[in-house]
Amino acid sequence: MNSGLPTGWTIERVRALSGDPSAVPLSCDRLVVVAVADQNDYEPLRPDVIFAFHDLCLVRDDDEWFMGQLDSDGSVICWASYGSDLAEAIRGL
Repeated sequence: MNSGLPTGWTIERVRALSGDPSAVPLSCDRLVVVAVADQNDYEPLRPDVIFAFHDLCLVRDDDEWFMGQLDSDGSVICWASYGSDLAEAIRGL
C-alpha cells in the first residue's frame, strides 16, 4: 500500500517519523479544501496522497504538502502549506 508515496517512502517510514503507529493513507475520493488567506473562503484541492494522523491529515496536491483536519463527514479542511518535503511536513505535525 505504498502507491503514490514519494520515492523511498513507505507507510512504515511515515509512521516512524511521525511517531504515530496508527497513521494510514486515505482515499483521495473526498472533498479536500484549503482556507484562503484573509478570506472566509476555501479553494478546492485535488490531492494524489492523503495521510491521516488521528484527526490531522497531510495532503499532497501538485507536489506540495498541506496540513489539515479530517472532518466528521470525511472531508479534509487544510489551513497551510508545509512545502514540498514530506519529512519536513511530518515534523510540522
